[in-house]
Amino acid sequence: MSEAINRTLDTVGPRLKRLRLHRDITLADLAEETGISTSTLSRLEAGLRRPTLEQLLPLARAYGVTLDELVEAPPTGDPRINLRPIPCSDGSVILPLTRRPGGIQAYKFILPTGSDDAEPDLRTHQGYDWVYVLNGTLRLVLGEHDLILGPGEAAEFDTRTPHWFGATGAGPVEYLSLIGKQGERAHVRAAPSHGPAE
Repeated sequence: MSEAINRTLDTVGPRLKRLRLHRDITLADLAEETGISTSTLSRLEAGLRRPTLEQLLPLARAYGVTLDELVEAPPTGDPRINLRPIPCSDGSVILPLTRRPGGIQAYKFILPTGSDDAEPDLRTHQGYDWVYVLNGTLRLVLGEHDLILGPGEAAEFDTRTPHWFGATGAGPVEYLSLIGKQGERAHVRAAPSHGPAE
């Protein structure tokens, strides 16, 4: 077992160097971001020093990869995702479908039956969104457009456009959403210039 661990740790240095060069980051920039000195980073990349967990955590965060990916650990454990529903005050439920740090995140949204004359609360934020309706009817207000999407229909848009999602009076709706890292940040209220939300 210790021999396998040693072999894994011996390959970390070259992988760290490849990641840094691929992202075009200098040792000085990486040192500033991680709090690890340039000399230590250089020794880690050269394989002259074995990384500790305290060093691997900030490096994984800086490169946007998991610890398993950073050390190229053999796959272990149960590959199933343990879904933990996030209940919201409006009765909707969000199910995170991915757990990989950085990059695109996938979510399943379940919205309770809505009101056909609901006043949309349009929001904007950085990023891009892609939605796909699984069941029910989704109302998507996107800028000046007031759209109704049924099962099997999809939409994609720049989230800097004021937008709002809601269920209709026909019943609850379930849809998938792929959102970039920026899209997970808090929304900023945006007032549309005109349209159905006025």
